[in-house]
Amino acid sequence: MKLLSRLIKTSLFLFIGLFLLGLGGIGAAYLYLEPDLPSTDILQDVKLQVPLHVYSRDHKLIAEFGEKRREPLKYDEIPERMIQAFLAAEDDRFFEHPGVDYQGILRAAGQLLLTGKRRQGGSTITMQVARNFFLSNKKTFTRKLNEIFLALKIERELSKEEILELYLNKIYLGHRSYGVGAASLVYYGRPVGKLELSEIAMIAGLPKAPSRYNPVTNPSRALLRRDYVLGRMLTLEVISRAEHDAAKATPVTATLHRAMSEVEAPYVAEMVRAEAVRRFGNTAYTGGYTIHTTIDSRLQESANAGVRQALHAYDKRHGYRGAEAHFDLGETPDPALMDKLLREQKIVPDLQGAVVLSTDGQNAGLYLGPEQQITLTWQGLSWARQFKDPDHQGPEPKTAADILQAGDLIRIHRETPKEGEPYWRLAQIPKAAGALVSVDPDNGAILALVGGYDFYLSKFNRITQAKRQPGSGFKAFIYSAALEAGYTPASLINDAPVVFDDPALEASWRPENYSGNFFGPTRLRYALTKSRNLVSIRLLRAMGIKPTLEYVTRFGFDKGKLPRDLSLALGSGAIAPLQMAEGYSVLANGGYHIEPFFIVRIDDDHRETIFQANPLQICEEPPPSAAPKEPTETAEVAAEPTVEAEIRCAEQVITPQNHYLMNSMMRDVVQRGTARKARALGRKDIAGKTGTTNDQRDAWFNGFSRNLVAIAWVGFDDFQPLGRGEVGGRAALPAWIHFMRTGLEDTEEAPLELPEGMVTMRIDEKTGKPVNAGHKGAIFEVFREKYAPEIPKQENGTSSLPETENLDAPAPEEDPF
Repeated sequence: MKLLSRLIKTSLFLFIGLFLLGLGGIGAAYLYLEPDLPSTDILQDVKLQVPLHVYSRDHKLIAEFGEKRREPLKYDEIPERMIQAFLAAEDDRFFEHPGVDYQGILRAAGQLLLTGKRRQGGSTITMQVARNFFLSNKKTFTRKLNEIFLALKIERELSKEEILELYLNKIYLGHRSYGVGAASLVYYGRPVGKLELSEIAMIAGLPKAPSRYNPVTNPSRALLRRDYVLGRMLTLEVISRAEHDAAKATPVTATLHRAMSEVEAPYVAEMVRAEAVRRFGNTAYTGGYTIHTTIDSRLQESANAGVRQALHAYDKRHGYRGAEAHFDLGETPDPALMDKLLREQKIVPDLQGAVVLSTDGQNAGLYLGPEQQITLTWQGLSWARQFKDPDHQGPEPKTAADILQAGDLIRIHRETPKEGEPYWRLAQIPKAAGALVSVDPDNGAILALVGGYDFYLSKFNRITQAKRQPGSGFKAFIYSAALEAGYTPASLINDAPVVFDDPALEASWRPENYSGNFFGPTRLRYALTKSRNLVSIRLLRAMGIKPTLEYVTRFGFDKGKLPRDLSLALGSGAIAPLQMAEGYSVLANGGYHIEPFFIVRIDDDHRETIFQANPLQICEEPPPSAAPKEPTETAEVAAEPTVEAEIRCAEQVITPQNHYLMNSMMRDVVQRGTARKARALGRKDIAGKTGTTNDQRDAWFNGFSRNLVAIAWVGFDDFQPLGRGEVGGRAALPAWIHFMRTGLEDTEEAPLELPEGMVTMRIDEKTGKPVNAGHKGAIFEVFREKYAPEIPKQENGTSSLPETENLDAPAPEEDPF
């Protein structure tokens, strides 16, 4: 007994000694390592690498930029069931231990003694936070001690909830997803609050080994790990047996979900990305910025559809260029080969890939994918005459074999006619380009922007980067200058052949009207309505090029980049569609110059606004606080959360009288002129101007209502002619009509209100001179009072207007410029 007692006492003293020695060793290790331990202050204001998010003005996702996917969540935004699953899988005593679970460490130590191997084990969630934020994953005793000491330090300085929030936002969960918010979107395409128990358990099983237990790349192992998590949750009694069994019976449903945009606006997304990099450098991709744009998702979708429909219609008018490729399918087509061909075919919006299986009379059999075969009928084939050049096509086809053959790789498009059932139509990727931009004329907010048929076919943004001749669309600004110079809608200009020997031009210039005909003396209103070229040229010559260039700068154009010769009257300058939208906004909003912009505000990773746009806007009255200031170079100012930014009032650059007359004449363009197709909208408050350049290389429609401006353009990037008849009213106007049908939906017509200083008079429709009541051919016209003709005492009475019938006389000399 004495021997046993002595052994017990010796063992006890030995244990106490070893324990004290261990404590001393740990204390010495702490004293040795503590000076090198990193400060945990950074955890109080941690900067997670969060991608750049771009949203529409109605908060729909346009794009996400960044290598890491992360959706940071506050602790109270994380479902309790998600927290329970992670604690069950990783650290069920998290809310009890001080940052280090000594039971877990003893288990890990026992395993080391038994196996002689160092294994991952005993790590608490707090220790994982210490490792993830401050340490490497290299398995060494020194790193483990650092991890323990850091965990204890973190627990002293942060609450359990704060630690858990950091962990659940930081942890890597596979496929570029960091944190539970991103993982739920990556694997299930839904936010954490909408996940099922089986899905939550699947995500909670990932931290142990995100690649080994990944439900997408290794579903069988992932299932085992998920079931382990469910079992732990059952053991801890956080779920019932029924919940456990139901979740365990659920198959693996995870698939990869990319950051799916809710609004297709890739050209806008690229503009925003470039601006973010300009402001923030490469931290734009990781700084967690959220950029809210001016884009209206409903209008953007309509703009996309309008441009694509217009380009498909153009393609259809000019013939079929042939199959994209041809393959020998043999006597028995192999579905695997056809699936491979379709997978390798570029994905293009609105176009479905297909392989031709056979032709039979006027029908063709098509393969669209596994168990997907259709018959393409003659209704979808008959249009496909062979394309030769923009002005010529082959003969009309008689059978499907005249167009297609088995083994052709083609595209088809789902056509939805106004009447009848939808049907498949043979189609092709358009070679012509198109673009559309719409702005709010009251402040310049870009509401929709389409820079081309498809961003992934061509990233060239034709709204901002393409400099094209606006053609007759520029006449609106020439006519506004004429009205300011004293001309009226009734002024007569001779529409007759003329040759100009202009020193600024290389040779004699013989301009013509599009029709090739000449119509003699023509009123300005009628000339604009019918887009008479010679009237515009003679008008510009009479006014003088220099004062006209000075005037058009009011609309935002740089006179230094415009031609300084008479071709200016026909829109020979190089102008981007966005610049045209800026100019036409003046005509829409009452005469005020605004500046287009596309970013409303920028929020940082704490959801604090760090930038707020302060665009020019129309003010009913000048701000009472200060004298007018010179316009700044940008419509953007830094956000001041506690101080409201001073309103920036737009300058009125044309008079209300000029604005009224231009609107009145441009409404005539729609009602009875070159844009008559727009009458399909059933409204009388829309106005605009078609534009077509030489050889139909550019086709435009520039139009507006009181609250919406839209510019549509069609052309080839390499400046090829579009072909005979492809004028603005045919090629571009349909895209504008489609867009405006959406844009004007549920909006009342805006009447054109007559401003002060205007009078209405009867005039002769041929001479433009005032006539008495009852005169045959009399029509009403509106004049500015100071330029109104005197009411005649007799039929041949004279006019007080500037003389306009001697415009063939040499132009007065001008100062060189």
